[in-house]
Amino acid sequence: MEQECRVLSIQSHVVRGYVGNRAATFPLQVLGFEIDAVNSVQFSNHTGYTHWKGQVLNSSELHELYEGLKLNNVNKYDYVLTGYTRDASFLAMVVDIVQELKQQNSSLVYVCDPVMGDKWNGEGSMYVPEDLLPIYREKVVPVADIITPNQFEAELLSGKKIHNQEEALAVMDVLHSMGPDTVVITSSDLPSPRGSDYLIALGSQRIRQPDGSTVTERIRVEMHKVDAVFVGTGDLFAAMLLAWTHKHPNNLKVACEKTVSAMHHVLQRTIQCAKAQAGKGQKPSSAQLELRMVQSKRDIENPEIVVQATVL
Repeated sequence: MEQECRVLSIQSHVVRGYVGNRAATFPLQVLGFEIDAVNSVQFSNHTGYTHWKGQVLNSSELHELYEGLKLNNVNKYDYVLTGYTRDASFLAMVVDIVQELKQQNSSLVYVCDPVMGDKWNGEGSMYVPEDLLPIYREKVVPVADIITPNQFEAELLSGKKIHNQEEALAVMDVLHSMGPDTVVITSSDLPSPRGSDYLIALGSQRIRQPDGSTVTERIRVEMHKVDAVFVGTGDLFAAMLLAWTHKHPNNLKVACEKTVSAMHHVLQRTIQCAKAQAGKGQKPSSAQLELRMVQSKRDIENPEIVVQATVL
């Protein structure tokens, strides 16, 4: 029997659609992981819709749930996965939980998507309160093992701007020095040699050798842009990166190729279905653009590699 691998995922939940835990749970289960989900919010749907309703979990309620696991002695995990959070005390409580779990299991891997903001038309802006940045910088990133910022978030965390690939690699080195052995900049506005239809992602992994020295593997992935606004793609990316780095440790190239290829299949299926539902010439709605997760089960389980990563 294959040994059980258990993930604690602290993310948002929606009744309808696929973001946060809803975007992470199904892929991880399909790939053979046990996943325990703490829902940081419970909303009717994601906030890109015209209306949404729901509840938010506060830090003491998070602590209470964790205490319940602890009292039953089932607070044993191989991975922790976190995404969008907008409350400083909640984020600080997540760090406390990760630190305690790491004391129990020194090989626990914390995968953190430091969701803070993004760039629109070249201008970056934060969509979480600014008091979260120092917590990410000083508390979260130092205990993380794998982080998946976009370019703007990588710039915020490192305090350095990225204008070219060399600067991006330097930023990833700064992020390594803060703690994480694996850094993936999931999207950037760096120009692709293949033209403006392509998006560049970059990855860097520090591998510790038996003699104590480290080597760093760096890769670049070029992905075809999809002309639509999807929600939940970052959550899906982080979950699949967790799975594929687990299955291919010390091979970031293969892990990223499988992650990005699976993303490609999910997004292509989603846009095709959304356009068909919307009708010719009509722009698909938020509801029509929900990720086609269940329909993509086979692609998630065994993605046909359609994206090659370049080793730098």
